[in-house]
Amino acid sequence: MAGQRIEDYALIGDTHTAALVGRDGSIDWLCLPRFDAGACFAALVGTADNGRWKIAPRDGFDRVERCYLGDTMVLSTVMTCASGSVEIIDFMPEAEDFHRADLVRMVRGRSGRVTMAFDLTIRLDYGRLIPWVRHCDEGMRAVAGPDAIHVASPVPLQGDNWHTVCEFDIAEGETQAFTLTWFPSHEPAPKPFDPDRLLDLTCAWWQAWADRGQHCTRWHGAVQRSLLTLKALTYSPTGGIVAAPTASLPEWIGGSRNWDYRYCWLRDAGLTLAALLRTGHREEALAWREWLLRAVAGEPSQLQIMYGIAGERMIDERELPWLEGYEGSTPVRVGNEAANQLQLDVYGQVLDVFFLTYQQDVEPVGDAWDLQKDLLADLVDKWRQPDDGIWEVRAGRRHFVHSKVLCWVAFDRAIGATERLGLDGPVEDWARLRAEIHAEVCERGFSKSKNSFVQAYDGEDVDAALLMIPLLGFLPPDDSRVIGTVEAIQRELQRDGAVYRYQWREGVDGMDHPEGGFLVCAFWLVEALCMIGRETEAEEMFETLLGLANDVGLYAEQYDPGEGRHLGNFPQAFSHIGLISAANRLDARTEKGPTA
Repeated sequence: MAGQRIEDYALIGDTHTAALVGRDGSIDWLCLPRFDAGACFAALVGTADNGRWKIAPRDGFDRVERCYLGDTMVLSTVMTCASGSVEIIDFMPEAEDFHRADLVRMVRGRSGRVTMAFDLTIRLDYGRLIPWVRHCDEGMRAVAGPDAIHVASPVPLQGDNWHTVCEFDIAEGETQAFTLTWFPSHEPAPKPFDPDRLLDLTCAWWQAWADRGQHCTRWHGAVQRSLLTLKALTYSPTGGIVAAPTASLPEWIGGSRNWDYRYCWLRDAGLTLAALLRTGHREEALAWREWLLRAVAGEPSQLQIMYGIAGERMIDERELPWLEGYEGSTPVRVGNEAANQLQLDVYGQVLDVFFLTYQQDVEPVGDAWDLQKDLLADLVDKWRQPDDGIWEVRAGRRHFVHSKVLCWVAFDRAIGATERLGLDGPVEDWARLRAEIHAEVCERGFSKSKNSFVQAYDGEDVDAALLMIPLLGFLPPDDSRVIGTVEAIQRELQRDGAVYRYQWREGVDGMDHPEGGFLVCAFWLVEALCMIGRETEAEEMFETLLGLANDVGLYAEQYDPGEGRHLGNFPQAFSHIGLISAANRLDARTEKGPTA
């Protein structure tokens, strides 16, 4: 949909699903009732005819300002035009009833009198299905198959060429509230509710959650917004955590790197959990642990790198040819074929997060430790195999160094758990494997000519994922090989303030287009620079990265420095995790002093 950059959107959500609201007052993406359900508003990757809900001054506006109300996911958009100004408050009440999902839009007059235009287009199944619409005194109802959507409106609505429209005036001090509610079509419509009361309850719910956290003070606002974003990406009924709430936003405009991120990657979810745990949010740790035990139950050799938000294993990838793609970036994909890849790093990521829970005094349970031992038993031989790597390349498996380092992490953290808690396990065998992996990585994964670790065994290309080597404790930060790796990544992968995952050239990853700089890699570089004693440089880079956030503090997956715009799915958990971790690293370094 032309006109809106990815960073022009803001997120609202209810820990069941989420919507993207544009600066122009249009909600262009919403899946109901779950993150991974079919979108009823898909204009984000199509056109207005694929579903949206726009409320804005009829004759346009001269200025727009946005913010979240305090430490919440309640969005305020103030639009000013020649005749006055209005505030639109958008939010999704935290859902207690799993059989419904609500979206509330409140229009408040701030000055003058403004004529507002209301344009609602509901298209179910990712913008493909036109529902059966019936208008009634209190609004309208749309039905298609199992889905029903009720829209309550204080002003009369009418149909116009398969759209629902109206105009209304709003004067200073007046409020008009509209609500959209999804419910199963075989059930009766939900009872009406008081929007003002829901707003108060929603603000109080988010603020109470935010107040439970404990984190750094130097960049409190940015860290708090990132934490709230991560919480909004959790699926509260199961404890699953999605990587992003969107599908098929391109990693390069006009390119084909368009993936569906509305699933639970073990890696991303684990890192999200780590960020929440380190900032005092223990409840999510327990919920995620239970989700993980359910999701991976069964034969350890059948471990997947990602699952559905309730632990589903079938995530078939398919294309939606009726959608033209974001700014023409096709194909539009839902589902994700990468679920079938072998990514050995997830073993280490899972063991690392479990160990962190033990460090944070989260009580261990027998089932969780049994699962970890089963995963390690599966890894005993599997670590020697080539894999698809953290970046999910589609050009064949290789012996990726980052993957091997995380295999080392898996055995290292298991040994740490036995030492800390007295848990049982074949510690001598784990220690032998830990040493073997370490020696092999240092031998085959390090280039003496570059004085740097490399992307894959016996190669010469570097990879930003290698910045994790000191962060994970594989080698100490003052090791000359670590310093050399950081410097090589700066020379070869840092350009115009962005950090790229690897050097792209045709055929290197199975894709036919390049991509933007990867934001989490830039935050990793901040941490690595801080750890090797270059704190001033690290802090300057961190401040630059803070300036890349959009006006409400959100980040996509990638950034194009040439065009000065965000790329990829949005908002991206990985980017916000990187911000939180880098801020905490800088804070801790400052407290301990430059020689710590």
